[in-house]
Amino acid sequence: MFVSSATESTFQVMTSLRYDPALPDVVSSYPEGYPEPLRSPYYLLAYHRDRLIAAARFFQWNKALEWLQQDLGSLERFFEGSIPDKQKPWRLGITVDCNGNGSIDVNPTAAIDPLNLLIPSLRPPIESPIWRVYVDTSATNPSGFTTHKTTAREDYTAARLRVGINSFAETAEVLVINPAGEIMEGSITTPYFRARGTSGQAWFTPPLSSGGNDGTTRRYALAQGFCTEQTINGAELVDGEECWLSNGVRGFMRGMVVLNRSPGGN
Repeated sequence: MFVSSATESTFQVMTSLRYDPALPDVVSSYPEGYPEPLRSPYYLLAYHRDRLIAAARFFQWNKALEWLQQDLGSLERFFEGSIPDKQKPWRLGITVDCNGNGSIDVNPTAAIDPLNLLIPSLRPPIESPIWRVYVDTSATNPSGFTTHKTTAREDYTAARLRVGINSFAETAEVLVINPAGEIMEGSITTPYFRARGTSGQAWFTPPLSSGGNDGTTRRYALAQGFCTEQTINGAELVDGEECWLSNGVRGFMRGMVVLNRSPGGN
């Protein structure tokens, strides 16, 4: 088990999810492997609750566990009052403190083709921006704050700044590495790479033993058989290599590894 150093009062466990009114119709067309409730506009809702429960259990927050173990319908009703316009997509930042107090931060989110919320092997190809994917220049020590998502995000912010990503609006990501040089995860995404030595459609994602967290779209991709787990060292990546990225707000996005950067450029 990785050790955590912060006190309970200084952070909350969290997850970020997408509210999208188009989601139920998309899921109804491709229901296989998608977790109940299928008609919910909250993307992978059951997995987000599970992720929060796992974090609360890790930090031994019994009051938070009690609040989080409510049924999904009750959780939806808790979210519903915070949605300003139910005809538009929104990014919901859900936080829960050690006393079991839940809160929601709602912000506009980019409009995307809702098919992007499905794993790439399950839907037709979609024209979308290709994200620049960098490798961090310094290692991050695995801890409870990398194996679980919390509001203590300093390591991820520092990794983004080190490679010149200054805004979440940029279509750019940095891969966080542990002291052994293994890729843990992206700063805001789960990455997927082609299995080394193959040219087929086999994809893999870093195992949790490398220190990253069990993201909701990661769980979805594994459950669907889109990928398997495999350790990869950052030094093994190739400039221009194609990859996929995913998270609970934007779904699945195409990426390209960028190793050869011009001085001062992106």
